[in-house]
This record gives sequence, C-alpha cells and structure tokens, in this order.
Amino acid sequence: MSHEKLRLLVERLGTEVPEELVKAALTHASYANETGEGEANERLEFLGDAVLDLALADILYHRFPERDEGELSKIRAVVVSRPVLAEVARRLELGPLLLLGKGEEQAGGRERPSILAAALEALFGVVFLHLGYATARELAERLLGEEIERYAAERSPDYKSLLQELGQRRYGALPAYNLIESEGPEHKKVFTVSVELGGSKALGRGRSKKEAEQAAAKRLYLRLEEDEPEKPEEA
Repeated sequence: MSHEKLRLLVERLGTEVPEELVKAALTHASYANETGEGEANERLEFLGDAVLDLALADILYHRFPERDEGELSKIRAVVVSRPVLAEVARRLELGPLLLLGKGEEQAGGRERPSILAAALEALFGVVFLHLGYATARELAERLLGEEIERYAAERSPDYKSLLQELGQRRYGALPAYNLIESEGPEHKKVFTVSVELGGSKALGRGRSKKEAEQAAAKRLYLRLEEDEPEKPEEA
C-alpha cells in the first residue's frame, strides 16, 4: 500500500486521521496472521460498528422527528447492512487498499462485501478514537446521507394522498392543514402542523412543512382507518 494511495483516501474521508491508523483499519486478519505485521482490524471493526449504530440513531432521531422507533430501527438496519456499507466502501475505493493474505487475495477478497463492510466500520472506529464522536457522526452523515434519504423514502407511503382519498370516499371532503408553529434556528427549524377531517384532528412535526403535513396525515389516516365503520350487511 503506497503512501500516495493512503493520502488520497484520507482526502476522500475529509478527516485528519493519521495514515498509519487508516492502514490499521484496512489490515485484514489473513494479512496480519500471514505476515505477523500489525494487528487485524477486527477490534476496530467491533468499535466502528457500535459507533455507526449510535451515529445513525442520532441522525435519524433528529432528521425524522415524525417517525416512531420501529420505523427508525428499520431504516437504520438497512443503512448499516453489509451490502450498503460495502457499496459505500467501493465508492471510497477501499478494495485496492486492503491488506490481505495471499489466500484471501486469490479468493477475491477485495470485492467480498463482508470484508469491505468490515473495513469501513473499522475506519469509523479509527475516526472515533482519534477525532471523537462528533467527527464520526459527521462522516456517517456525509457518507451515508444519500442512503438514509433513499431508504427512508422507500418506507414512507404518501399519507397525504391516502388521507385525501379517504376523505373524499367517506366524508365527501378534503383534509384541512394548518401550520401551528415553527421553532428553532433557521437551519434547524421544526414545524408543527395540524390536519382536520371528518371532525377528527391530528398533529405532526417535521423539518419542513411538507414533512410535518405527512406526519400529521399519517397519524390521522391510521386513526380513521382503525375507526372505519362497518358496512351494513346486504339483505
């Protein structure tokens, strides 16, 4: 592994992590056992896995104030899954930089998702140890932000449309939305919106009016669906 390649990786990470620590994160057990050089990245992987879990929980909690813990857990599970982390590792071009034993090299270890994901987790362990949690969290948001948005969107039905359809079908009316308040600094505002339909109301919160409306629509839609009146039996 050349000094130049390590330097380029540090630049891609956007951190000031010493190159020797980055090298440690990329040292697979097969290389350490075969050469006796350095320590395998398994302990760093263990730490980085925990750091990533915390960082994602933190990010999701603040980014999606309208989501319940079940939804947040599902999104986090997908984002920190092996295939997703391996893809991020490929974007960082970690494969060519991995230190592998000869057998693992010949077996295609540089493209193996488990090895790539483990190396990325180990890098998070290094960043946490050397620069602290705040930098590790920022790195997680930067590297995994697109995945967070993608998988969060995939798990979110359009409750505004669903509520509108329910209103037209059951009440012959459309939902009415009202902005209740917005709080926080300009770049971190949280909006609270109310929605009313058929004599029932619900509140929702979000980082934008649209997000808050979706949250309110979801709460009211699910409540009204649970209260769906039974259809009279046909004679």
